[in-house]
Amino acid sequence: MTSLQTQVLGDALGEASAWLSALPDWQAFLVLVGGSVVAAAAIQVGGDLLVGRLTARIPGDVDDIVFGYVHLAVWVTVLLWGPYLGMAQLGALDGLTEPLGAVALTGVTLIWAYAAMRIGPRVFEAVTDTDYVDAQVVPIFQNVWVVVIGGAALLGTLAIWEIDVTPLLASAGVLGIVVGLAARDTIANFFGSIALYADGTYTVGDFVVLENGERGRVEDVTVRSTIIRTRDDVLVTVPNAELNKTAVVNESTPRRHRRVRIPVSVAYGTAIDDVETIMLDVAADSDLIRERPKPRVRLREFGDSGLQIELLCWIDDPRFTGRARDALMREVYERFRTADIEIPYPQRDLRVRENGDGAGSSPVVGAEAVEAADLDSEGGDGSKAN
Repeated sequence: MTSLQTQVLGDALGEASAWLSALPDWQAFLVLVGGSVVAAAAIQVGGDLLVGRLTARIPGDVDDIVFGYVHLAVWVTVLLWGPYLGMAQLGALDGLTEPLGAVALTGVTLIWAYAAMRIGPRVFEAVTDTDYVDAQVVPIFQNVWVVVIGGAALLGTLAIWEIDVTPLLASAGVLGIVVGLAARDTIANFFGSIALYADGTYTVGDFVVLENGERGRVEDVTVRSTIIRTRDDVLVTVPNAELNKTAVVNESTPRRHRRVRIPVSVAYGTAIDDVETIMLDVAADSDLIRERPKPRVRLREFGDSGLQIELLCWIDDPRFTGRARDALMREVYERFRTADIEIPYPQRDLRVRENGDGAGSSPVVGAEAVEAADLDSEGGDGSKAN
């Protein structure tokens, strides 16, 4: 608004005030009350049309919510303020001007606080469908918004009635310390939930592995805790503060497909190329294994009992890890058995020796053989042999 427009508006208000002052008190009262009712009705009817036109040009539902509740607060404010000004003009408020003025301001404050409290949660729900806000943090923002608006409305109401809030603030500080000490775990969980959301650790539907080895799907994230459904179909509730301090493996990000490892041991002397061909064929024939990235076979180690070989392949969803490992291991075993490829088991060589009293003496096996070998190394009488 330019300075010229401001001056014109001021002149118009001055002329209106002078015109009202020239009228008899009862006429001025009727003009003010009737004018407020007409203005409120005009705002309600005309506002609906204006809000409808404005919101039709703006994509999304946020503008509908904001304009709708602001429109409600404006026409209620106008409707309440007219009778107060009319009674003041009539002179019927001698000695009651300040109290009734405080009542009117309190009503206006409460109606705007109500509108703000309704706008916040509705806006958060509307933006949940976008990429900016996740559904599980909406209750957190909604609760914080309501508390902030409610506190501001309370302080505003106390200020209108000229109530000194300094003692209340001092008491609130002491009370805050007491509550903070008594509910430190709850507060830690609350801020832990905010930290988990800010870090993007996981969302509802992700498959996670906790530090203790527990695996499962995230069912819900609340202000206090995270609920995980394990592979045993058991719901586990974990405090957010604990999750914020421990390592959490999210197997669903950045992509849901995960690699599966199938280790196997084959006997020395087995043709590694044949083993690789069989294992790759097993992966190719499985419906659970992705074609890209391609499965591969790697020789990992020369073990004590055989060659340590590993099949590496990818699945579409971490939930199918156990099922894929079971299917692949069964098929690998059957094809190895058909191809006469030996899967060795650990072997140990035992030395069998006779007692020193000559032929016919019983052999010493197992633990006795080990004990005899120890005595040999020390000498017959237990002294160290040179």
